[in-house]
Amino acid sequence: GRRRELKFALEAYWSGKSAAADLLETARSLRAANWREQKARGITKIPSNDFSLYDHVLDTAVMVGAVPDRYGWTGGEVSLDTYFAMARGSQEQDSSGCGHAGHGHGVTALEMTKWFDTNYHYMVPELTDDQAFTLTSTKPVDHFLEAKELGIHTRPVVLGPVTFLKLAKSQAEGFNPLALLPRLLPVYEELLRRLAQAGADWVQIDEPALVLDLIPNEREAFKFAYSRLSAAAPQLKIMLATYFGALGDNLDTALDLPVAGLHVDLARAPDQLAAVGRLAPKEMVLSLGLIDGRNVWRANLPAILDRIKPIVAGWPLEHIEVASSCSLLHVPIDLDLEPAIDADVRSWLAFSAQKMDELVVLSR
Repeated sequence: GRRRELKFALEAYWSGKSAAADLLETARSLRAANWREQKARGITKIPSNDFSLYDHVLDTAVMVGAVPDRYGWTGGEVSLDTYFAMARGSQEQDSSGCGHAGHGHGVTALEMTKWFDTNYHYMVPELTDDQAFTLTSTKPVDHFLEAKELGIHTRPVVLGPVTFLKLAKSQAEGFNPLALLPRLLPVYEELLRRLAQAGADWVQIDEPALVLDLIPNEREAFKFAYSRLSAAAPQLKIMLATYFGALGDNLDTALDLPVAGLHVDLARAPDQLAAVGRLAPKEMVLSLGLIDGRNVWRANLPAILDRIKPIVAGWPLEHIEVASSCSLLHVPIDLDLEPAIDADVRSWLAFSAQKMDELVVLSR
């Protein structure tokens, strides 16, 4: 929120000063404001399901029913209180027996660790070797329809199944969560079918694990997963998104997957542009992550244009998208909210709002 509205709404809810309905209404109003601002600034591929009350990896764990037994969940919808217990832990039950304190005596939160090499932290999913998965939340569909009601057609974003499992931890010693992929995929397949039924034409599936050093069975996991996902809802096009580095030895794997588009981080790994342009099939939509989503500095737009000219010249223009390198959650919201910054310094800066403007200029 531009004025930290979500922070204050969360604190009010956690302290018992406001109801769940108040928190959810604040969240809804923030999503609407963000979608409308992007549309007003000229962004044409507006994401949905990029909003979270706490953490998007936690959202994914809840969505697929990966709720450890200690939280007392017995199936069905995961309540806000259970969600926040996973995020923050819970204390002894209070006298009223309500609120997120009602989960027993000192239930611990999920572990928190760094999201790749950023300063953002995510909640680490805990999985068992006999883990069952089920679609317990339709948040990606709900947010797509929420935007649709406002007249805004969005591109839903979900964390990919391989990255989700690779970032999870096992409660059984020596067990690799990636072995759970065949059990997890039916949940993703059902989600994609529901998105297609809701009217989505594209979905962005984030697989930043593709920039890591992968062993052969991990590359095979991507092939297995995306052969299934692409067939689940054939009318729904998949934009496979990678970020925080170069695809490197995984480039061939990414390009061989049955997806309609590929997003690459050209801020962190600009040198991969030539290889991507040379090897990618011309029918693939290339999303070029040209505006750095991880720093606050203005982009050198003429230099960026010069760098991408050879690629753009040899590619169908309708198959080129320009984008931020990664989510803009890593940068402040709007430079205009910081009037005290020295004018000379201000001229060097671009926050999220300004980065959107840079993208529109690049696109034109």
